Amino acid sequence: MSGATAAVELRDCQLHLGTSAKEIVAFQLGHFSVGAGEEIALTGPSGCGKSTLLNLIAGLRRPDTGSIVVQGTDLKSLSASKLDAFRGRTMGFVFQSFNLLDRFSALENVLVGLRFGRSCPAGERRARALALLERVGLQRRLDSLPGRMSVGERQRVAIARALANRPAILLADEPTGALDSVTAEDIFGLIRGVCEEEGCALVLVTHDHDLAARLPRQLDCRGLIRHISEKEVSR
Repeated sequence: MSGATAAVELRDCQLHLGTSAKEIVAFQLGHFSVGAGEEIALTGPSGCGKSTLLNLIAGLRRPDTGSIVVQGTDLKSLSASKLDAFRGRTMGFVFQSFNLLDRFSALENVLVGLRFGRSCPAGERRARALALLERVGLQRRLDSLPGRMSVGERQRVAIARALANRPAILLADEPTGALDSVTAEDIFGLIRGVCEEEGCALVLVTHDHDLAARLPRQLDCRGLIRHISEKEVSR
């Protein structure tokens, strides 16, 4: 994937995660890119680096060496406040645990996302939130609190919130992990459908190889984290 068309590009990234008795545990990645509108599944067992890779893309963790370029912007060039604003405008997040505000209704949760991202004029935010909640099938649940919704409905709210600011990239960390097989299938199809409609790239972490195989590209993340000596790290 060339840099000109990449929504995300990581090069020569290394992140020191901790130490054992004799070695430093480091996340190392030579090159990884996601094209505009591309769909990719990240697979592999727990601890192999899938969520760490998502956190690096999002700027939630900064590498010790290497570069991360998102939508043409090198994340290391941004201050903490500018990175927060850039993340809000450019990326959407869907998590296994939903991360909804319990005291806020479905509509209010999406509106919070819109206010944070500031990509939509204040006078248009409610219409945007209503349209998204209708797209995910929750037009009759606008005033419902998360605690009174099913797990599938809560994940639908999370999807609507993640797409509120028309992000270029949607990062989904095990979005079907807490769902039964029927609901997981429904949510997976919904995520793909709305990403295609909104024109955003999708990076999906999953343990479900059947779901992963249905995306155009899969990457097994085993090998992204390796044990190297302190001498190697200092080179």
